[in-house]
Amino acid sequence: MLSVNANEAKTKFGNMLINAQSEPVEIIKNGTPVAVVISSKEYSKIEELKMELVKSRFSNINEDDLVDGEAFFDELDSGKYD
Repeated sequence: MLSVNANEAKTKFGNMLINAQSEPVEIIKNGTPVAVVISSKEYSKIEELKMELVKSRFSNINEDDLVDGEAFFDELDSGKYD
């Protein structure tokens, strides 16, 4: 993954967008990673994977597997199922 500092991301925004088409670009501010820029195509793939996970949770469901929807999405966003 390519890493750039926040100032470089700002001043070379066009280059960052071009780079993001082939690999994620991590933005570092004050030595700390603060964001990752990815292509729209990659974002769509991630969203599709999330939906596949949600769908898989509904196959062969039994009552013990039921969870609160909001809690599930919080767990999903936190990376619990990665």
